[in-house]
Amino acid sequence: MIEVDRKNGLWTVILDRPEKANSLTGEMLADLVEIAQAASEARALILTGKGKVFSAGADLDEAKAGLATSDLWEKLSGAVAALPCLTVAALNGTLAGGANGMALACDLRIAVPTAKFFYPVMKLGFKPQPSDPKRMAALIGPARTRMILMAGQKITAQEAYAFGLVDRIVEPDALMQTAQDLVADSVAADSAIARAIAELCP
Repeated sequence: MIEVDRKNGLWTVILDRPEKANSLTGEMLADLVEIAQAASEARALILTGKGKVFSAGADLDEAKAGLATSDLWEKLSGAVAALPCLTVAALNGTLAGGANGMALACDLRIAVPTAKFFYPVMKLGFKPQPSDPKRMAALIGPARTRMILMAGQKITAQEAYAFGLVDRIVEPDALMQTAQDLVADSVAADSAIARAIAELCP
């Protein structure tokens, strides 16, 4: 349910469970962690999903059984954030719940116009993973972070762009090409230079 396409140094990681809104099982999370840790050799990485939803977060049945509080979420976002290459979340649709973590950990986020963003953990009786509010606040500020995490607001793609949560809004048929264009220079560059520049960027 996780596909990985490795081509010329570009790793494209695809969530492939569209019939369940790409909700994540424990097995899928573990696979994503393993992929992100192995991607240290990649020149760039793109995260995306199949269907009209990027990810609905945790699979509901597994969330109730303990997945919602698993340390795999934090391991995944930490592994993505630690990658020395350029990372892009190409959000093919709505981003919800714990799936926010891996997108927040990416360097860039692009989204289709119909995408919505929400993180209803408080309503469900859980806390977000520790790094998620920090990364979100670094992008959009503390008040808007509380709007999402504590006021439970669903943010449209247009609002997300205005906030700085996403960097571009892209039509669905141009989403992957735009993501590939964004990483093209990094893929083509001397990997040592690209990594050195990444270390210089805050």
